[in-house]
Amino acid sequence: MTLKLHKLIPLTLLTASMSLTAAEQATSLSLNDIMHFETLKQPVLSDNGRTLAVEAMPDRGDSRALINIIESKKQFVIDGGSDVKVNSQGSYAIATLKPSLLDKETLKKSELNSGLALLNTATGEQQRFEKVKQAEFSDDGLFLAIWFDVEDEKEADSDDKDAPKINEKDIGSAIKLIKLADNSSHDFINVTQFAFDRVGKNFVVAINDNKAKQHFIKKVNLANNTLKQLYKSTDNQIGELSLSDDGNWLAFTQGNATDDRDEREYQLSLLSLETFELKDTPQDDDWTLNQYSKVFFSEDSLRLFLGRVPQVDKIISLAEIETEADLFDETVVTGLRNLKVWHGDDPKIKPHEIKQYSKEVQRTYLAVLHINANRVVQLADETIPNVLYGEQQRYLLATSDVPYQKMITWAGFYQDVYLVDLNTGRKQQLLTQHPTNEMPTLSPNARFVAYYQQGQLFMYDIAGVRKHTISRDISVSFANEDHDYPGNAPSYGFGPWLADGSGIIAYDKYDVWQFNTSSFDGYMLTKGQGRETSTQLRIEGLYEDQNAPAEVIQEQSVLIHGYNESTKADSLYSVTIGVPGLTELVDSKAKLKVLARSKNADTIVYSKERYDLYPDLYTASVTSPNDAVKQTDLDKQRDGFNWGSAELVQWSDADGRKTDGVLIKPTNYQEGKQYPVMVYFYRFMSDRLHSFPHMAINHRPNFAWYADNGYAIFLPDIRFEVGYPGASAVKGLTSGVQKLIDMGIADPDAVGIQGHSWGGYQTAFAVTQTNIFKAAVTGAPVSNMTSAYSGIRHGSGLARQFQYETGQSRIAESLFQSPQKYIENSPVFYVERIQTPMMIMFGDKDDAVPWEQGVELYLAMRRTGKDVVFLQYEDEPHHLKKYPNKLDYTIRMKQYFDHYLKGAKAPEWLEKGEAYKEYK
Repeated sequence: MTLKLHKLIPLTLLTASMSLTAAEQATSLSLNDIMHFETLKQPVLSDNGRTLAVEAMPDRGDSRALINIIESKKQFVIDGGSDVKVNSQGSYAIATLKPSLLDKETLKKSELNSGLALLNTATGEQQRFEKVKQAEFSDDGLFLAIWFDVEDEKEADSDDKDAPKINEKDIGSAIKLIKLADNSSHDFINVTQFAFDRVGKNFVVAINDNKAKQHFIKKVNLANNTLKQLYKSTDNQIGELSLSDDGNWLAFTQGNATDDRDEREYQLSLLSLETFELKDTPQDDDWTLNQYSKVFFSEDSLRLFLGRVPQVDKIISLAEIETEADLFDETVVTGLRNLKVWHGDDPKIKPHEIKQYSKEVQRTYLAVLHINANRVVQLADETIPNVLYGEQQRYLLATSDVPYQKMITWAGFYQDVYLVDLNTGRKQQLLTQHPTNEMPTLSPNARFVAYYQQGQLFMYDIAGVRKHTISRDISVSFANEDHDYPGNAPSYGFGPWLADGSGIIAYDKYDVWQFNTSSFDGYMLTKGQGRETSTQLRIEGLYEDQNAPAEVIQEQSVLIHGYNESTKADSLYSVTIGVPGLTELVDSKAKLKVLARSKNADTIVYSKERYDLYPDLYTASVTSPNDAVKQTDLDKQRDGFNWGSAELVQWSDADGRKTDGVLIKPTNYQEGKQYPVMVYFYRFMSDRLHSFPHMAINHRPNFAWYADNGYAIFLPDIRFEVGYPGASAVKGLTSGVQKLIDMGIADPDAVGIQGHSWGGYQTAFAVTQTNIFKAAVTGAPVSNMTSAYSGIRHGSGLARQFQYETGQSRIAESLFQSPQKYIENSPVFYVERIQTPMMIMFGDKDDAVPWEQGVELYLAMRRTGKDVVFLQYEDEPHHLKKYPNKLDYTIRMKQYFDHYLKGAKAPEWLEKGEAYKEYK
């Protein structure tokens, strides 16, 4: 017998050979792959933690809904499903069936309708319904209401030609109430409003048949599934509906059906569900209700909240020319003018006023009806318009920005803060000219208000009429330590209240603090372990109740999320309320996001991701998240592709400050080889070290695609000095790029830079100060701060002045106080220095940065003979929305960098431009 001898290959060489073979077999990532790549949207959990549902949405194409039964690991898929919901028991799920992408692209808008899929998670059976506009489960999960679109009106009979036209909002449509247990149903037509109570007792519909002059309210008793008519009118249109949770009351609004809806005055009606009698409610000569007035009960059913208005506005009629004399009538002719008067004392500048107009038209002012006393108290008014609703029984918080509307233009957003007494409507001012991003928080028992002001935390004792500086003797700062904007640093925010109001959670940069409302002192709940390890610790995993007055802690042990500034990785811990100390539960070298918590169970959903690990979903007990069960497997989308890797890079900037950045190495990276580099940035970017790349085609370079095409991607942190944003960016960028060159990774002759908006500004400025970049793409940049200062943000109608004096642009003074700083930080004044080819991109309907800023930069570079090309996408806002434009920009950007950084042949549009053409 002859023995064959086999040569032994060293394991390291064998592994390298196998890796090379796998790399050679890998498929190149294409734009088509990115289009089909699915991203998971916000997941939802059933109240009992049994069922998880989530939408998987491709960048382009049709979504699908994934419904997982957690214990059995069974998964159902609803093709085309989006906006998924589950009932409280997790026994049923619904998903919207939007028109397919192909239908959207090929059919008329009038031919497009959304449907609904209803899934039985026990059997897997699906029911489908067409032309659905809304669907809701009852809170107990036993019923489903499906509201259908209004049917197309048939051509009116000749006898009805003179009938008044009915406002489309007064026209009802069909609704089906399904009892899920046996699939029995109640069907209604001409429904304009419906409501469940929150305890599963009753369901009501408002039926308005204007042609027949019949207006009804009907109720289904959900306990015995019986139907009863509660109210009937031949004259009054039924408006809003609300049911009390104790089953005793129905509140609704009604107004004369023959009145124009926009001028219709509504009245409040309160119907006893025990005696079925209407209760007289107080009338007020100064306040009334209109079509936008909402009504809703407090959870204890003792108070009915309603939105009221001082008067119902009349419709403004435009002048019309009807006779020969009207042609020369000054009143008639000027009545046809198109004019907006800008007055220097206007509270809001006209564009802002116009943008706010529809909101103001729909504004109502909160009032409360104390049911037992049958007394209405007006809480909000035109001087203090905003009352923050909560379930507190004595006080609520209210705010007013009315005194500061004019100064928004240059100083930003401020408001006065008040306590409003629910019993009397009396308002007590707590804070004056308080930043709107530092909203105080009211304890659940309405005894204390916690707030932050100029570096300190305060607790206001309402009964004692006294404020306490609860952070006074604490050496740790509660002000943002990384604040690099003009003005006072904001706080790190408050966390939840203890449910009984005995304490509140607050955060410094790293640690969690518990403050008591009896002693007004506090202590580190996390014992300083956050600061010791440079880990930012925050409470997470609480159930978020949208109806709750404030987030509260119900349980003794809570989940803590940690983000380590050194490793950029996340961990999970537990802490016991009232007992300082931290217990580690999960230590990961990844990014963890807690996404949902079940209402009546301790189940949480979280994702885990790295650059090379898709953020799939995991479920676990909030007390043992390390024992997680993986629920989705979308990471398999990476199968067959090389993905590259991400690592942390650290260096010292030009001022000697330690700086971090993320380096994404190209696929099949070879040590010692120099690569073209794509620099993408904004402000702080190093926290993206463990982030999976956003698999979408948009205004940014797709990191995975560039890495697979031989690019290294660099995401540096930028730290700003107030007054010198441009120079700060240059210091961070050039020192970071030099670090990559020194590491031997970056080809010094092939470094490109791309930024958008604030990143676009920094990109445009940087190339006026350094030649380290060989190609630049700047999207929506400010190029001239002197002209942008008094520009308009067309999306909001706000002036841009506050951005420079108090915000992101960080000049800290007005143009008139410091014109030289505006010039020094403006790229357009230094275009003669530019040696870097530049491509500028703007949508010509940009709603944040005036697109003329791009024109200024283009014309300046053109005038000075620089290498420049300008992409103007028509009818596009600040971020491109139309997919053809996003795809086009993505392709052109890649062609641009390939040409200047990799030596590829220039495409014809870049070499010769494109002549204007008319398209039909």
